Amino acid sequence: MTEPRTIDNPGMLPFLPMLYVAWSDGDLSPDEMGEICRRVDGDCRQLLGVWLDPGRPPSPLDLQRMLTTVRRQAEALPDVEKLSLTGLGLALAQAGDHHVSDEERQALVEIETVLGITGSEAARQMLATRRPAEPPREAAPAFDVAALQRVLDGEYHDLRKELFELLGKPRFRRQEESSRDEYRQQVLDWCRALAAEGYGGESFPRTCGGREDLGRFVAVFEILAFGDLSLLIKFGVQFGLFGGSILNLGSERHHRQYLARVASLELPGCFAMTETGHGSNVADLETVASYDPQTEEFVVHTPHQGARKDYIGNAACHGRLATVFAQLESDGNAFGVHAFLVPIRDDAGDPCPGVRIEDCGDKLGLDGVDNGRLAFDHVRVPRESLLDRFASVAADGSYSSPIPSPGKRFFTMLGTLVGGRVSVALGALSAAKTALAIAIRYGAARRQFGPPDEPEFPLLDYRTHQRRLMPRLAAAYALHFALGRLRERYVAATDENRREIEADAAGLKALSTWHATDVIQTCRECCGGQGYLAVNRFADLKADTDVFATFEGDNVVLLQLVAKSLLSDYKRQFSDMGFLGLMRFVAKRAAAAVAELDPITPRLTDEAHLRSDDFQLGAFRWREQHLLATVAQRLKKRIDRGVEVSRAMIECQDHLVATAHAYVERLVLETFHGAVDEIHDEEVRTMLGSVRDLYALSRLEADRGWFLEQGVLESGKAKAIRKLVNRLCSDVRDQAVPLVDAFGIPQHLLRAPIAS
Repeated sequence: MTEPRTIDNPGMLPFLPMLYVAWSDGDLSPDEMGEICRRVDGDCRQLLGVWLDPGRPPSPLDLQRMLTTVRRQAEALPDVEKLSLTGLGLALAQAGDHHVSDEERQALVEIETVLGITGSEAARQMLATRRPAEPPREAAPAFDVAALQRVLDGEYHDLRKELFELLGKPRFRRQEESSRDEYRQQVLDWCRALAAEGYGGESFPRTCGGREDLGRFVAVFEILAFGDLSLLIKFGVQFGLFGGSILNLGSERHHRQYLARVASLELPGCFAMTETGHGSNVADLETVASYDPQTEEFVVHTPHQGARKDYIGNAACHGRLATVFAQLESDGNAFGVHAFLVPIRDDAGDPCPGVRIEDCGDKLGLDGVDNGRLAFDHVRVPRESLLDRFASVAADGSYSSPIPSPGKRFFTMLGTLVGGRVSVALGALSAAKTALAIAIRYGAARRQFGPPDEPEFPLLDYRTHQRRLMPRLAAAYALHFALGRLRERYVAATDENRREIEADAAGLKALSTWHATDVIQTCRECCGGQGYLAVNRFADLKADTDVFATFEGDNVVLLQLVAKSLLSDYKRQFSDMGFLGLMRFVAKRAAAAVAELDPITPRLTDEAHLRSDDFQLGAFRWREQHLLATVAQRLKKRIDRGVEVSRAMIECQDHLVATAHAYVERLVLETFHGAVDEIHDEEVRTMLGSVRDLYALSRLEADRGWFLEQGVLESGKAKAIRKLVNRLCSDVRDQAVPLVDAFGIPQHLLRAPIAS
């Protein structure tokens, strides 16, 4: 006959805490039960045996009665939450006037030993009741948020306020349940409203109704990216790509004829460069524009399906005129890719003769943009349709250009894409800032788990949450200053620095758009199921920015362009230096790079060293120089073996991309260091100093395997960097909400309930 179970027996009091925790935490295993029974003797074995049978676990009612008894008896006891389970059991027995024998004391110790339930945490958990309803508040800002916002806004502070106010008006509110066609029309209407306010012509000449302010135009694009991204892209296609092609590739005659109507959106247009079969490879586009001297016309023709213009914004519905990039042929000669203005629709909106228009259909995102395909069947346009700033064709078909070199002429024309890359990089960063603002505000408000009898912890207090969000917030700040400096250089570009700016724009566009993709996904995950709800914006942000990594140039291809630009310094060396000579040259470059890193030693681990300019910038510069020198060596080795240059580049592509990535990260960090040093407000400068250090050290940590391989770091230093990154994550977390508040994104543009 089985012994009856009773909780009311006074002899059970010292054992109730231990039994409750053991069973509520999980069933006792047969091994544990057997070990306890072997260690417990006499009366204790008889008393506890019925409670230690794995085949007869306590019922839910039994466990609840144990817990209720323990909590009721413990109410009158002082500091019980500091006791171990054994201590709590003894205190309960004493309060209940039950004398605890030596045998019972020994039994408690033995059970505690077998179960491994030591310390006070188990007792605290068991005695905890409901948590306080009022959670702790966020710490006050350690700096003037408005002052930091002024630093970030720069000269466009008033423009941001003006545009944010405009975008907050009811007419700019998206109709969420609209069809694709209705959404496209709404985006067009929004663009017309912006054009009516003068924003479309910011960069156009005053004689054409513009402001002649390229910097303002890029700033408008950056600001619009905090709102609807279909509007952003529609705006960029119409006024940046289409209007910009006429402005930068056309002559005064084209400006007078078209730009005012482009700026007002009286003339919607397209930028038709990309082809189905040739995306990034513009030089080999297959659309042809053959000159006919008899009629003084160009005949624009799509020779096959692979040569149709693909993914062209504004083409599916609204565009009437397109800038078409085609191979210019005249008098039996081919002169490479040039740009032509080709009508694609008449005033009634019907396709022009010989023009075939198709809708690209549903996309991953940006449903408000009417992407389409264009094909031309011997479409004739006047000779004046050639955008002739850099080349012209006379009536008799003779070709002339102020730039004799075909290669230089081609890249000069492609320079018009730089503005698009600068703008897209800034737009991507705005989208990333939006995601960070939503996730960080939510992480500060949302509570999960925590110590007994205390408020739950905010998500941002968890190390893993900090590790996911704080380095990305730091990278957003780093990119902000790098892209701001790039915009300044782009606006003030000269012939001497134009190629360098083009390379930097390509590299920063790649890093910024990849950063946006990574940040938005991470922020979505950090918001859990709330982040998956469409109302909280991440669905649109993910879908609408995904294409940023491939339009205005595929990111991997752009980084290869950056690497080729960096290698230009080696080209003269390649031409007249043998392999051994190049090896000596490379060794000299590497030795110079190491000499510059004198403050860096693999063993130094103190915080002052790790946070110093010399260490951070020195490490980034060393990595860049080393990768550049070694990729040059690899390429030279292949070329000396007779490998064709383009094939050699393909074989070293991974190395080239790593080199470019290192160059751009060094550029970003250098700009960040310079920007922080120029800030006058001491509190803002101190805060951004911590953000900068987090960016630099987290990037070094991410690439620590490479630095360890090269001997720049030893394991002790790598560990010290990891520990300091953890500390900086915590420091930045304390001010994370003010840091995203300084982005100045108004609530009506965030539009995420979890961010309010």
